[in-house]
Amino acid sequence: MRTDNVAATPDGASLARSLRAELAARDAVLSAMGEGVLLFQQSGRLAFANRAARTMLGRRFESASEVSPRRLREGIRAMLEQVEPPPDGEPQTWQFETPRTVLEATAIPAGQPGEIVVVLRDVTRARSVERLRRDFVANASHELKTPVTSILALTEALRAASGDAWDGASPWLEKLEHEAKRLAALVRDLLALSRFESDAPRRDHVLLDHVVVAETDRLRPRAEAAGLRLLVRAHGEHAVMGSEPDLALLVHNLVDNAIRYTPDGGDVRVAIRSLDGVEELTVEDTGIGIPGPDLERIFERFYRVDPARSRQTGGTGLGLSIVRHVAQAHAGTVTVSSVLGSGSSFIVRLPAGDATARR
Repeated sequence: MRTDNVAATPDGASLARSLRAELAARDAVLSAMGEGVLLFQQSGRLAFANRAARTMLGRRFESASEVSPRRLREGIRAMLEQVEPPPDGEPQTWQFETPRTVLEATAIPAGQPGEIVVVLRDVTRARSVERLRRDFVANASHELKTPVTSILALTEALRAASGDAWDGASPWLEKLEHEAKRLAALVRDLLALSRFESDAPRRDHVLLDHVVVAETDRLRPRAEAAGLRLLVRAHGEHAVMGSEPDLALLVHNLVDNAIRYTPDGGDVRVAIRSLDGVEELTVEDTGIGIPGPDLERIFERFYRVDPARSRQTGGTGLGLSIVRHVAQAHAGTVTVSSVLGSGSSFIVRLPAGDATARR
């Protein structure tokens, strides 16, 4: 049936007016948005662009192949060329710079098969604020490092010089030394996080099994002093690409965390295995466990399930955040499962590398 015939009838005319009113309202809403909105058909043709999108990108275009800058153009075309859309409409996000701004683009499948909607946000100010935050944390941590080192040295000197006359002060010196070491650990972890945020990891071939054995050997005296059994299973070679010092820090923090929260007589088990192109590191303990509501936040900075126990054991609240940063920087993931009162299990999965490359 032809559209003009429908519009010629009273009902058809009413329907046409209603559709025009809806389209006008949609255009008014989208034009008033601060975010840019683009709609591309499967062929790559631009079906819609609001005023903000035109302003942000600074030029006119009618298809995905004409979009600039190149990073956005390639991302859009790659998504349009996918045989199947991402599962459950999973969005894809890119950040790129224009001559005046930093933009973030998020692309999701649209209502019609093969179509995608791209939403553009100006994140220039947010990027600037984040850079200021990183610089402040890095600079403050560097400035704190020297006086903290001096406090530790003076504390050790006082303990060494204390004799019978200092016996009454000995508990206070121990407390001072404990807090100074805790502050030194906090500064160290803040510096590590600042480095992870600003520098890409090295891309060396690393034998993760060697790293696991070295770090567990380093922590074994602590585990034994706490009355724990530290069990390690790292047979064969397990190679990944990345930074050996950073991966050592990841292993150290996971095992250290397990030791801190496992009571006397418990077990800490560390294992590594190869599985479908992935190296999987597991650190399990028989400790106090993590309440369900806390599992989603356990990798946040300074988040502690038990702040009092964390202070008592000298934890900084940054160890698991560092683990997540290192895993993500190596294109990997870290997950946790736990039963309150029955222990926790952390699993790190990293893309496998070439085990023969370092021979």
